[in-house]
Amino acid sequence: MNDIKPKQYFMEHEQMDFETQILLGCCHYGAADAGEILATVERIPSGDFEKWYQEWFAIAERMQGIAEQSASSGNPVSARKAFLRAATYFSASAIFIDGTKDPSRGVPAWKRHLTCWERFCSYMNPTAEKVGIPYEGILMPGYFFRPDKGGCPSATIIFNNGSDGSISGMWTCGVAAALERGYAALVFDAPGQNSMLWLQNIPFRHDWEKVIAPVVDFLLKREDVDPHRIALSGISQGGYWILRVLAFEHRIAAGIADPGVMDVSVSFLRELPQEMRDFLDDGKEKEFNEAMDEGLRYAGDEARQKVEWRMKPYMAKSFYQQFKMVQQYNVRDIIQQIQCPMFIADPDDEQFWPGQSKEVYEALVCPKTIVQFTSREGANWHCEPKARSLYDQRMFDWLATVLPT
Repeated sequence: MNDIKPKQYFMEHEQMDFETQILLGCCHYGAADAGEILATVERIPSGDFEKWYQEWFAIAERMQGIAEQSASSGNPVSARKAFLRAATYFSASAIFIDGTKDPSRGVPAWKRHLTCWERFCSYMNPTAEKVGIPYEGILMPGYFFRPDKGGCPSATIIFNNGSDGSISGMWTCGVAAALERGYAALVFDAPGQNSMLWLQNIPFRHDWEKVIAPVVDFLLKREDVDPHRIALSGISQGGYWILRVLAFEHRIAAGIADPGVMDVSVSFLRELPQEMRDFLDDGKEKEFNEAMDEGLRYAGDEARQKVEWRMKPYMAKSFYQQFKMVQQYNVRDIIQQIQCPMFIADPDDEQFWPGQSKEVYEALVCPKTIVQFTSREGANWHCEPKARSLYDQRMFDWLATVLPT
């Protein structure tokens, strides 16, 4: 029985503390440095969104300068490592940008992150390939990472990002571990994510199979991909999307959900009072929006920032539309259509979708494995932020049994 309660280690502000833990977890694969993180958070008062932006942006600029200097001096390994850390820190700077005095700085910070990420990719060996995946008349930007296997077709993992993760964050959430084990890896920006949101204003969609089908089509045209050994991994809200996909897309040989998400809307609805739930169910849009505005005025700027940040990728025009929209994001009626083997991560103290990994596991009728990640192991909280190496060991050891390299 778990008798260790979740705690804030660095800040009283829960989300800031959680983001700091995520950054510390990036250290294992070289996307951050513990000393840089700890020195930075010491300068940020808990809950101070402006200071968060300023301090992370400053260290990101400093790290980019180091990377450029290493590159110009002919030191590619140092350049590669520094560009990756710079990308991480630029991305971190924009996390709470909506709560700062100038939210317009968010997209420029994200662009700086992307520049550093692409420089990192260019220093990979083999070089990561920048790709465009055809999707409804446009191209979804992505990056294909190949293990050094002499051009032989590889088992390949599609890493599906979550609701607000950066593209560079996927290095520590699967790509690095996949390459170490001989898998190829594909990461990409889907609707509502990164460049598709910030540059093209394309929002999330619930029917994610229409996003991943073109991704599979793209991979099947590549001679360096084994068409019978493609896996799909989803992190955070990706734990819903990949379940939705696998109910319809049977060309994928294995699925991974970290965590399992049966119904995204639960995290939106659970704090609503019954009166507002009734407004939502009865279609009373005006009353719902007025009640939400009043509640957020009472709760303060921090609560409004959190809600509005989570709404951005949906591009809903009102609170009511947002909450109605997210109710489409569930797989209860289709989960039994999944046929491929599934791995479900179940972390202690899951703060967004508690209990849903077990609910998903019990509903699946395909070959399935659920793995608990505990607080005693330091592997608790959403997506095991402090224990990505432990997660990778367990998940990839399972994957080797169903999709060997």
